[in-house]
Amino acid sequence: MLGTFVNIFKVPDLRNKVLFTLALLCIYRIGFHISVPGFDSGKIANAAESRESNDPIGRAADYLQMFTGGTLSHSSLFGLGIMPYISASIILMLLGEVVPALKKLRQEGQTGHKKIQEYTRYLTVPLCLIQSLMYMKMFAGGEYVYPGMKVQAIVMGIVGMTAGTLFLMWLGEQIDEYGLGNGISLIIMAGILSRMPWAIMQVTQNTTFKVGVEPGQYGVGTIAFLVAAFVFVVAGAILITQGQRRIPIQQAKQMRGHRMYGGARHYLPLRVNHGGVMPIIFASSLMMFPQIVLGQLQKLMPESNVVATLYEAFGPTAFTYSVVFVVMIFLFAYFWTTVQFQPKDMAKNLRDRGSFIPGLRPGHRTAEYLETVMIRITFFGAAFLSIIAVVPSLVTQLLGVPFAVASFLGGTGLLIVVSVSLDLVQRIEANLIMRNYEGFGDSKVKGAFR
Repeated sequence: MLGTFVNIFKVPDLRNKVLFTLALLCIYRIGFHISVPGFDSGKIANAAESRESNDPIGRAADYLQMFTGGTLSHSSLFGLGIMPYISASIILMLLGEVVPALKKLRQEGQTGHKKIQEYTRYLTVPLCLIQSLMYMKMFAGGEYVYPGMKVQAIVMGIVGMTAGTLFLMWLGEQIDEYGLGNGISLIIMAGILSRMPWAIMQVTQNTTFKVGVEPGQYGVGTIAFLVAAFVFVVAGAILITQGQRRIPIQQAKQMRGHRMYGGARHYLPLRVNHGGVMPIIFASSLMMFPQIVLGQLQKLMPESNVVATLYEAFGPTAFTYSVVFVVMIFLFAYFWTTVQFQPKDMAKNLRDRGSFIPGLRPGHRTAEYLETVMIRITFFGAAFLSIIAVVPSLVTQLLGVPFAVASFLGGTGLLIVVSVSLDLVQRIEANLIMRNYEGFGDSKVKGAFR
């Protein structure tokens, strides 16, 4: 393993890509600590630390911080993170299924992809303005603004946070072009990893090995469960990310002149977890709204028993909440697979290339078979995502561990880190093998760099 890391720095091109990626991630972490002018970042941080973790707005903020690479606990220029850009990408991707012009662009290859990327950048700007305005309204009305600077703070906050998100978008694109790995995913992973030491420190400070465990402390059983959850999520994430259903593909034989060509047999890999973590992100975002809306209705109608019952039913630790959350994950997993996976186009491409699945006629029958297989394997991928999503809530409810800690030691945040890390390792290994070096499976040098 150590020899593999040495080999990375022996290859000039790979070394430059790694160092360039690390430099841009360092720039992201430096900008993370730059505050928006006019706001008292100390008071905002204290308010975030004293926030009740089971509060619906607090839970929404925790999810937003986990998935965006930003933070709402500081008045930072990167407070919005990369979420507006992700939202713009998702909106255009969904519109590509219903708008003929966008669907045509998607079919034009690299040229259409660049045009859609350009539209994504344009759409990111108004989304940044809207989200930063909501953020400013949330804090400008309290004691977080310096006296006499309310209007200036709001204006500078909107402009600064919009510019911060656009700068993060630019950093991600630079990593894609000149660095190593997916830039947006690496920024999100860096934001998650930056909060993991805090979560581990919280567990360490409250750990006790005494027989009688006081409230707020973690005994040996709790620590053992957290370690087991960590190992389970890491192993499961690797298994579900690498898991494939290989469909045998036979290439048709063709006679050219006096020679026979074709006839090769290969495989069509179908990913078990085709949607990645996106179903959890969609379901989490949607599950925030019922409790927020019901919380406001409870303030308007404090004597209503129906509203109070519904509010408790959709609480983060309620059984009803977990059941609805799992159902939403399954629905969004199939929805995302339907949007991304096109069996008709895949069957058409196989037919045009002279390939077919043994025992199936090319065309409609092949498309039906591919769709059936994808529906079956998506069920297992969604089931695993449901288990991963419910683990933090179970840890919080049964063991009394704060949700902010449980979400990083065994939940979606760890799943994102593992998935992005696997992709990064595969890219590094591909570069090493291409230059006659062994990958992470063997630390010995296979040959000299040419």
